Amino acid sequence: MPGLRLSRSGSGAGCRTLSSRAEVGSLSKEELWKKLWEDTRYDLATVLGFFGVFVFTLSVYFMSRPRSIYLVDFACYRPNDDLKVSKDEFIVLARKSGKFDEASLEFQKRIVHSSGIGDETYVPRSVIASGENTATMKEGRAEASAVMFGALDELFEKTRLRPKDVGILVVNCSIFNPTPSLSAMIINHYKMRGNILSYNLGGMGCSAGIIGVDLARDMLQANPNNYAVVVSTEMVGYNWYSGKERSMLIPNCFFRMGCSAVLLSNRRRDYRRSKYCLEHIVRTHKGADDRSFRSVYQVEDEQGIKGLKVSKDLMEIGGDALKTNITTLGPLVLPLSEQLLFFATLVWAHLFGGNDVVGAKGSSQRPSLSPATTAKNKKPYIPDYKLAFEHFCVHAASKRVVDELQRNLGLSDRHVEASRMTLHRFGNTSSSSIWYELAYLEAKERVKRGDRVWQLSFGSGFKCNSVVWRSLRRVRKPSRNPWLDCIDTYPVTTSL
Repeated sequence: MPGLRLSRSGSGAGCRTLSSRAEVGSLSKEELWKKLWEDTRYDLATVLGFFGVFVFTLSVYFMSRPRSIYLVDFACYRPNDDLKVSKDEFIVLARKSGKFDEASLEFQKRIVHSSGIGDETYVPRSVIASGENTATMKEGRAEASAVMFGALDELFEKTRLRPKDVGILVVNCSIFNPTPSLSAMIINHYKMRGNILSYNLGGMGCSAGIIGVDLARDMLQANPNNYAVVVSTEMVGYNWYSGKERSMLIPNCFFRMGCSAVLLSNRRRDYRRSKYCLEHIVRTHKGADDRSFRSVYQVEDEQGIKGLKVSKDLMEIGGDALKTNITTLGPLVLPLSEQLLFFATLVWAHLFGGNDVVGAKGSSQRPSLSPATTAKNKKPYIPDYKLAFEHFCVHAASKRVVDELQRNLGLSDRHVEASRMTLHRFGNTSSSSIWYELAYLEAKERVKRGDRVWQLSFGSGFKCNSVVWRSLRRVRKPSRNPWLDCIDTYPVTTSL
């Protein structure tokens, strides 16, 4: 019967259990351990196998992920006070040179006094004694030696790093590119090691400093346990224009002496002593467009005098490059709510024919709609980049550029204070200007642990580049800083 069979089955199981207990009880300690090992070795092998796969996968993940890049410290060169030139002295020097007619002098005077530049910027000695041609290789090398070695001496002193410890060297200078290169000049001066990886970037304009950081990052990813130094500068005297073409006189009015040297590391042990960690780099190049390509163009005038020609459409071209750059940067840094709002506006504009929606108001080209239709459309939504960054270091190209960026991005006066004050105190120092701005923020002791810093620069080509840093600690007022003797007098009200 089923009940009997079930009872027998249960009885059999119970008997086997009792038998097993009796058998275990009759075993010695050694035999008991042997039996346990035989019963569990297959399970142990499985566990060890899974554990080995887990450790291997974890190791591959950590070895293949990009290494963190740390900004240990940086230095900005401050020239000697005997190279200071006020706005009025600048015009006096230009008149003394005998190279400019009265109309050209009046034009430069008008530009300088409305530029936002102060009365304590620096020009090379060759320009101060400008009776002769300043665009010579001798004068170019002399200026390069002064600014580069000045910045590097301070960097090595601040970081206590020996020049021979540097494994990667990147130098960028747009106009002056001698042979041997500027990077070779540095290696020769500091007697750096023979297997150093050195690079010299030329002709890349004011945004080349971020390009140099990008190159250094890639090299550090490929070369573990290393240091990289990025030197950013421009030779002012070598590019001094002495002709009459107004679009080529503009660079004379803005560009001044300057140089920055930045120490980057991929060594984990440098985390504690570093100031910042690199988070994002976004580069935008509009060189495929002919108008953008020629917006800042080195050329000779009708008299054969070499200089930089600045297009009257530069602001519009820069706005278009900015639009592309921050549209790419936005998803990387903006909160999700801002991204959703921006995406919804893009979809609305695409479906219902609204304005060309951009990340910056006023930087897009005019849509092909009638004025009546355009007036009905809503203005494009501008993402609030103040939610993504605590500090902004916008390339101090000119007062007008800073004004437009402040208006388009909806920034406060405090957000662009570093840019305005750098332009006022040091002028446009080209690719190094964003580092003078960061030095200003540090001198004001505004950078706190966890703060995000956005450096944004523009350059010939036409290029717009962004780099984002995250502060690793509260930055106290440095012992060496180009602002230390005057930081208490800033901010100042710049002239209109």
